[in-house]
Amino acid sequence: MATPAPSESVASHESAASAETTVAFESTPPRSGMPEWYPELLDQVSDTISSGRARAVSAANQELVRAYWSIGRNLLARETAEGWGARVVTRLSADLRERFPEARGFSPRNLRYMKSFAAAWPDLAMLQTASATLPWSHHVLLLEKLSEPVVRLWYADAAVRHGWSHTVLGHQIESRLHERSGKAINNFTATLPGPESDLAQQSFKDPYVFDFVAMTDKRNERGLEHQLVLHIQKFLLELGQGFAFVGQQVRLTIGDDEFYADLLFYNFKLRCFVVVELKATPFKPEYLGQINMYMSAVDDLLSHPDDKPTIGLLLCKTKNNVVAEYSLRGFTKPIGVAEWETEIVRSLPEEFASTLPSIETLEAELADPGSPDSTGR
Repeated sequence: MATPAPSESVASHESAASAETTVAFESTPPRSGMPEWYPELLDQVSDTISSGRARAVSAANQELVRAYWSIGRNLLARETAEGWGARVVTRLSADLRERFPEARGFSPRNLRYMKSFAAAWPDLAMLQTASATLPWSHHVLLLEKLSEPVVRLWYADAAVRHGWSHTVLGHQIESRLHERSGKAINNFTATLPGPESDLAQQSFKDPYVFDFVAMTDKRNERGLEHQLVLHIQKFLLELGQGFAFVGQQVRLTIGDDEFYADLLFYNFKLRCFVVVELKATPFKPEYLGQINMYMSAVDDLLSHPDDKPTIGLLLCKTKNNVVAEYSLRGFTKPIGVAEWETEIVRSLPEEFASTLPSIETLEAELADPGSPDSTGR
C-alpha cells in the first residue's frame, strides 16, 4: 500500500480540521425573542403531552387489570372444577417466571390476589368503568380493606376523580370517608345556587378526623415548627380536594376593632374563601353570629369580585343536629356545622393520652393575637 506524500497528509489533516471547525449546534433563541402568543402555544403543547401521557398510563393500567382479571378467572374456574390447592399456584408462579423472566407480578401472592379480584368482580362490568384505570396496587388495597362491592366502587371512583395515591387511598379508607362525606349540617340549599350547593355539600363532611393533633411536641421549638407543617398537610388532606391554606389567625380590621379568624382557606373548586372556626365545646347558636361576621369581613376585605360568596365551616366538639339546623335558618350566608374527632387518642393507653395537647390548648394558641403567626404570615 502506497504511503501518501507529506504534502497530501498535511492537506488531508487541514481539510479535516476545516470540516471540524464548520460543525455548529443550533442555539436556543431566548424566550424574550419569541412572539407574544408563544406562551399560549407552549401551554397547549404541554397540556397535549401531559394528557397523552395520562391516557397512556390509564390505558396500560386498564389492560393490566383486564389481563389479571382473566388470569384470576381461569384460576378460580380451575379451583372450582378440580379442587386443587396452593401447590398449583406456587408451581404456576415458578413456571411463568421462567417463561417470562423479564416480567413482574406473577408471584404466588399476586396470583392469589388475581383470583380474589375475579371472585370479587365475577363479570366484566367493573372493567368497563373508570375504576379499571387505577393501578393494580389500588385494587389490591381495595380487596384487602373492603368487603362490600358498593363501598369498594365508591372508593375506586373517588380515587379516579381525585387522583389519590395508594397512601392517600389507604388513609381515606381507614378514616371511613364514605360515611362522613357530605354529612355536615348546612344551609347551602337555601343560600347557594343548585350546582354550587351540591358541590359545596360534597366538599364538607361530618365528623372531621384530626388524629394528627396527637403528634404535636411543644417541648422542642424546631420540632414544633416541623410538626405544624405536617399538620397543615394532613389538615388539607382531611379537608379534601381543592383547599389551599391562606392563613392562621387572619386579622380582620373592622373600623377601630380587630378580629382574628382561626383558619382561612381558599377552595379552587368552589372558587371562594372558606373560614374555619374551631371550637372545643358543644355547638352553641351564638357561634354562628361570630363566623357570619368573619365571612362578611372576608367578602368585603379579601375577596376578588369574581369570587363566589365566602363559605363558613364551624367545627365543634359535639352538636345537636336539630339545634344546629334550627340555628342556621335565617342566615343568608352559606355555613356548614360539623364535629371533629381525634381517633388516635381513643386508641392510646390513658397515661399516654393524658400527655397529648388538648384541643383547648390548640384553640388558645390560635386565639392569641400576640403570637408570631397571628397575622397569618
